[in-house]
Amino acid sequence: MSAARSELLRVLEERQYVHQITDRDALDAKAASARVIAYIGFDCTATSLHVGNLVSIMMLRRLQQTGHKPVVLVGGGTTKIGDPSGKDEARKVLTDADIAANKEGIRKNFASFLKFGTGPTDAVMVDNADWLDRLGYIAFLREFGAHFSVNRMLTMDSVRLRLEREQPLSFLEFNYMVLQAYDFLELSRRQGVTLQMGGSDQWGNIVTGVDLTRKVDGREMYGLTTPLITTAGGAKMGKTAQGAVWLSADKLLPYDYWQFWRNTHDGDVGRFLRLFTDLPLDEIARLEKLEGQELNEAKIALANAATTMNHGEAAARAAEETARKTFEQGTAAEGLPTFRLDSAALAAGIPAFELVFASGLVPSKGEARKLIRSGGVRLNDQVIGNETEIIGRQHLDGDGRIKLSIGKKRHALGVTQGYKVGGK
Repeated sequence: MSAARSELLRVLEERQYVHQITDRDALDAKAASARVIAYIGFDCTATSLHVGNLVSIMMLRRLQQTGHKPVVLVGGGTTKIGDPSGKDEARKVLTDADIAANKEGIRKNFASFLKFGTGPTDAVMVDNADWLDRLGYIAFLREFGAHFSVNRMLTMDSVRLRLEREQPLSFLEFNYMVLQAYDFLELSRRQGVTLQMGGSDQWGNIVTGVDLTRKVDGREMYGLTTPLITTAGGAKMGKTAQGAVWLSADKLLPYDYWQFWRNTHDGDVGRFLRLFTDLPLDEIARLEKLEGQELNEAKIALANAATTMNHGEAAARAAEETARKTFEQGTAAEGLPTFRLDSAALAAGIPAFELVFASGLVPSKGEARKLIRSGGVRLNDQVIGNETEIIGRQHLDGDGRIKLSIGKKRHALGVTQGYKVGGK
């Protein structure tokens, strides 16, 4: 593969974002000679995006950093349909009020990563409900239906994989590919978009939009996808035993966000520094060569850079300091995740496994029992010897708190009603 002429392709390839491009050389030439306007779509399924969406957000950031214009498409319309890509069942139907609330939360997520405004490279946010909600079904079918081959649609991964697994695929979901392709056409006309980017599972949908716009308007369009981002352990990016790693502080504390990056697998550190931070490549090359305990320097650099980008430098520094006090000094530092202790239950006594489950540190009571039996849980820095040990008021510290720890890196503070909670 020849070296990229454009800064856009060079940055995306050097930082390992690229999986497939519909016409690499043509896109490279265009990006080298003119401003590219590109979009990625995000459906409004929750009040926040999560780390699984972050590689797409970062691609839009790279686009803007290299002098091009990002368009963020929030799918107020397509959320009502549901993308079948990579899913075994239909998406839960959301009300218009749910979608509006989710859209507002997603808007806030992007403010940390992109500069919005009216300038030539300023990001804009649009909602496909603006055109999809107004479509007349018969008129739409007459004008665009002939450009879609059902034979070809059945071969696309988003459809084929669902059918191969013998999972039901509704006609509603089958239409998602058509609507996403139409989004590309509309954004070409409304915003001058010529490039759609997304995850590798979106390749079929993106190519369908490229073909539709070429056939209907005769415009040359491009598609680019990223590889599926998994951890060195094979897990899906952004998923933990405690659930999704949300970008919004009201769904996940900045401390927990920092800890997610700090706990990165050794084999992922260099890759994640390239994808999810703005650190220079030569500095990343230095950090990823570190070994043993020195590799912790790289993990802290990753956690600080990623958290600063999303929550600000003050939050990153506070998280690092909380971690240092907790791990190095063994103190119950402010800033740890918190959970409420029921005063009446505490007075009567709470079995240890029940308390560990209530803390949110484990997904089930069975997991709590298993960890306690293996000696993996500490109460106020002392190992809990029995899963049914009764925890009561005598275990509170002078500030009315109980500190629970699993291993060296996962901690939570149980707090009584009089304590001012700064966490969960």
